Amino acid sequence: MTAEPAEHRRWPVPPPDGWTVDDLFTLPDLPPHTELIDGSLIFVSPQRRFHFLVIDLLVQGLRACLGPQFSVEREMTVVLDRRNGPEPDVSVVRADAVTGLDQTCFHAKDVLLAVEVVSPDSEARDRMYKPHKYAVAGIPNFWRVEQDGLTGRPVVHVYELDLATMSYVHLGRQSDRVKVDKPAPVDIDLTTVGPRP
Repeated sequence: MTAEPAEHRRWPVPPPDGWTVDDLFTLPDLPPHTELIDGSLIFVSPQRRFHFLVIDLLVQGLRACLGPQFSVEREMTVVLDRRNGPEPDVSVVRADAVTGLDQTCFHAKDVLLAVEVVSPDSEARDRMYKPHKYAVAGIPNFWRVEQDGLTGRPVVHVYELDLATMSYVHLGRQSDRVKVDKPAPVDIDLTTVGPRP
């Protein structure tokens, strides 16, 4: 199978006011994991192994820790408003927000935790833009995961929403384990990802 020559590709041309969440779900032939930020479509680069392994570790760890009132979701669109539909790497949502196997998104009001694993192509989005939008939308907890430059292991920055300012407060940096009480008690060993000694 060969890629279509660049001169034959038809890239979607945005409307004057930008795309909406409705467009995100109805435009044909969008690449997998396309996000909508401020009315612009964002295409993601190929995933690195660290990114995949950390997402897998967090999904499994969260599912093992959390009860049936929660659902742990991987790479699902979260509708923040009509012009923003980002796709957190991991989300914890209320179980009653799950409607079935054909579901394509969740709404911010149902998300209790959004997690972004920072990649080189998404550093600014994962560190600044998306957390700000998650906070304004009222998502109570946010984790930003980075790769430690010395150990190669994940480091989790834990944030909680300050309702007075609708912005996140940094609660700490966790490197060997992520151990928190919100959205419920969670304890995940982070040392299984990274170079072996």
